[in-house]
Formats: sequence, C-alpha cells, structure tokens
Amino acid sequence: MNQHTSIKAATGWRRWVYTTNHKDIGTLYLWFSLIMFFTGGLMAMIIRAELFQPGLQLVEPNFFNQMTTVHGLIMVFGAVMPAFTGLANWMVPLMIGAPDMALPRMNNWSFWILPFAFLILLSSLFMPGGGPNFGWTFYAPLSTTYSNDNTAFFVFAIHIMGISSIMGAINVIVTITNMRAPGMTWMKLPMFVWTMLITAFLLIMVMPVLAGTVTMVLTDKYFGTSFFDASGGGDPVMFQHLFWFFGHPEVYIMILPAFGIISTIIPTFSRKKLFGYHSMVYATVSIAFLSFIVWAHHMFTTGMPLAGELFFMYSTMIISVPTGVKVFNWIATLWRGSITFEVPMLFALAFIVLFTIGGMSGLMLAITPADFQYHDTYFVVAHFHYVLVTGAVFSIMAATYYWIPKWTGNMFHEGLAKTHFWLSLVSVNILFFPMHFVGLAGMPRRIPDYALQFADFNALISIGGFAFGLSQILFVVVIVKCIRGGKKAKANVWEDAEGLEWEVPSPAPLHTFSTAPTIK
Repeated sequence: MNQHTSIKAATGWRRWVYTTNHKDIGTLYLWFSLIMFFTGGLMAMIIRAELFQPGLQLVEPNFFNQMTTVHGLIMVFGAVMPAFTGLANWMVPLMIGAPDMALPRMNNWSFWILPFAFLILLSSLFMPGGGPNFGWTFYAPLSTTYSNDNTAFFVFAIHIMGISSIMGAINVIVTITNMRAPGMTWMKLPMFVWTMLITAFLLIMVMPVLAGTVTMVLTDKYFGTSFFDASGGGDPVMFQHLFWFFGHPEVYIMILPAFGIISTIIPTFSRKKLFGYHSMVYATVSIAFLSFIVWAHHMFTTGMPLAGELFFMYSTMIISVPTGVKVFNWIATLWRGSITFEVPMLFALAFIVLFTIGGMSGLMLAITPADFQYHDTYFVVAHFHYVLVTGAVFSIMAATYYWIPKWTGNMFHEGLAKTHFWLSLVSVNILFFPMHFVGLAGMPRRIPDYALQFADFNALISIGGFAFGLSQILFVVVIVKCIRGGKKAKANVWEDAEGLEWEVPSPAPLHTFSTAPTIK
C-alpha cells in the first residue's frame, strides 16, 4: 500500500474506530471523559435540586438513591480515570521519546469497550425497577438481598470497566519500561510518567479484587451462595473489607496522576527546577505502598477490635507524611521563583490549597473516636469532594490548558479560560465548604430529606452546585474554540517548559520519534 492510500484509509470514522495511534486514542479517552463528566454532573444537579429545600420535592427516594449511586460510579470510572488514561496515552510516549504505546491494538480495544460498559450501566436506569440504588460502594446486603434484578447489569458493567483499566495499565507499564529513549534513565523520567507508572501497578493489583468482589455479589444474588449472607454462614462485613481493599488504593489511583501533573506545571511557571525530585519519587512510591494497609479506616463503625482501630488510625496518619512532602516540595519550588499566573498555573495553585484542605479533613476522619461522629455525614462528602473535585478534576483541567496548545496547535482564549477558572474556584467552594458544617452538625448523607435547621446551608450548597455545573459549559466553549482555530502555538508554547514533548512541533505530528531523540 503506498503512502497516499494509507493516509486515505485512515480518514473519517474509520480513523477513530480502527486507530492504533496513541494520540487518537488519547483524544477519544479525553472526549469520553468529558461526556461522562457532564452526565455525572447532571445527576449531581438532580441530587442538589432535590436537596435545595427540606421535604420531598422533585424525585422519589428510590430514584434519588439511583442518582447518588450512578453519579459516583460515573465520576470515578467514567470521568476521572479515563481522563488520566487519555493524558497518559497522549503524553507518556511524547515525554519518554517513544514512537507510540507498546501495545497499540490492545490500546484501541481498552478504549472501545468502555462506552459499552457505561451504556449498560445507564440503560439499567430505564428498566423496570430502575438502576442500582445501593451507593457506589454497593455494600451487601443492599446489593445482594435487597437489590433488584438490574444488579446483573451493574456487575457486568463493572467487569468491563475493570478489564479496560487493566489493559490500559499493562500498556503504560510496558511502554515506560521498554520504550524509553536511549539515555532516559529511571531518575530522568518526568514526574508525570513516574506517577502514571505507579498508578498502573496499583490498578493491576486492585482491579482483580474488585472483579472478585462483584462476582461474589452476583453469585450471592443469583446462584444461592452466601459469601455476604449471615444466615448462610457468610459475613456482610467481609464485603466491606474486600471492597475497601480495592477502594482505598483506588482513591490514590485517582490522585497520583494529579500529583504528576502539578509537579510538571509548577516548575514551568515558577521558572525553576522541581525541588526535591528524588524525594517526590520516593514519596509517590510510599503513598502507593501505604494505600494498601489503611483500607479499614472506612470501617471504624463496624466494631473492629481496639488493636485494629489503633493500627488503621496510625497508618492513616502516616500516609499524610509523604503527601505532606509533596506539598512542601511544591511550595519550595514556588519559593523565590519567577512566577507568572497563566491558566494552568492558576488551577495548579488552587489544587495545592484546596487539596490540602481535603487532606486535613481526611486526617480528622482518621481519628477513630472522631470518625464515629463524622461517619456517613456530609463531612465525609465534603472531604472526598475536596480531594477529588478540587484535586483530581482541577488537575485534569490544569493539564488540558497546559497541553492543549501542543494537541491542537492553537492557543486557547485566555480571557474565557481565566473566567472559567474563577467561576469554578468560587462556585466549587460555595458547593463543598458548607458541607463540613452540616456534616459536623449531624446531617446524614444519601438521604433525600433533612431536618429544618439545615435548610439555609443546603440552599447555599445547591446554588454553588448549579453554578459549578454551568461554569463547565465555558470549559467546553474554550476547548471547541481552541480546536477550531486561534492564535498559532509555538513548539514550546510556554517557553520555560522542559521536556521532550516541547521539542516537537505544535500540533504534535501524528507520528513522532520515528528515530529516537537525544536526551540532553
């Protein structure tokens, strides 16, 4: 086949369906993530509309529970994780000087099974009895004895998501291990590449645990087993142990790549090298290791022995040390730097402040006797949304603004982008900060009604929620305007950015590094 016909064959819809190019697959992941972000966001706005006033207004409680369940599943598995996979697909080969990902056909498959997983999950909402209504943590016996028959669709969807994640993780590990440009030693790897590598290992270790757990849910529900049924000799608390042994490393799967992104952006706009590169790498490895031994801090109220409570309390506090190392290193990088406040830098600075707030409330939740009071209140909701929205989601937005000139060859509209940042920053704090107060006052989560004394705060929270959701329309406007045209971007659009990705033209050509680059 000559060059002309091969280019012709790769146009139109076939280019996207059959593509094995890491850039195209990265783009598909990012668009899919954006669609899921708005789908999950719409469900969050339904939740906040119901909670705008006390009493039952808009939706009945069963549908409210379905919205909380599917919102959580879509944001975790459909928005945040595919976004990081898309960024890894796009940037890891460019950063290490590789021509593509190591396993391109598997790369294509790992993406294209994802939309079907979420179609299966979302279709269950329109079936008799409605979709899953037992929370994204799907605790037994809610997901076994008391669930409807659409549990099978939920389990099938989770299996497909897990297969996709494992294939993506294998691809990242093999690519980084085997395809680095000559001279790129382990201690020359960019921090984003390090965090994606460690995240990939976490995924491979915990996704089989989730697969086993949902299979046990399936057999309890349909095949008469009693893994989680006390009347048959099982134990519902075992479900929580299994789920959180997956679930706690999963939390770090959603934040470690964010650390890599922030560690890339802060030095660029501070005009300084990253402070303490080696300590950042060791801290990331430490966080990944410790994430496996803190899972039962989600389970203090289940009645574990005092020795268990003390172990999980102290180990949870210890995990804050390497996380603190990262925050101090970012601040040290900023110290006496020649700082400018471009849009990626604004999101990165907001990340440092707001993620730290989320980390502090997490330390409060680590204290066992205090957790008895906070457990299942809106304080917990405030904590993990500060970590995941102002943490993971803000880092994804920072990465988009940082690299989109490299992807499209065009500069984004800075005025609109800064407006998007400020609207997001203000509204996200109006949305989540008051949740600390209603949580400390005892307002339970996942309940569509509440006592009258929480009415004013809930109205304020809902206003913040609507404002944050609508602000993201501006994000899409900025992206579309950037793709359609604008001021042309230079190869090194930020001038002070370091790394192989800034040595190729903007937009990055479809095939880069056919000959291995020289590592300076």
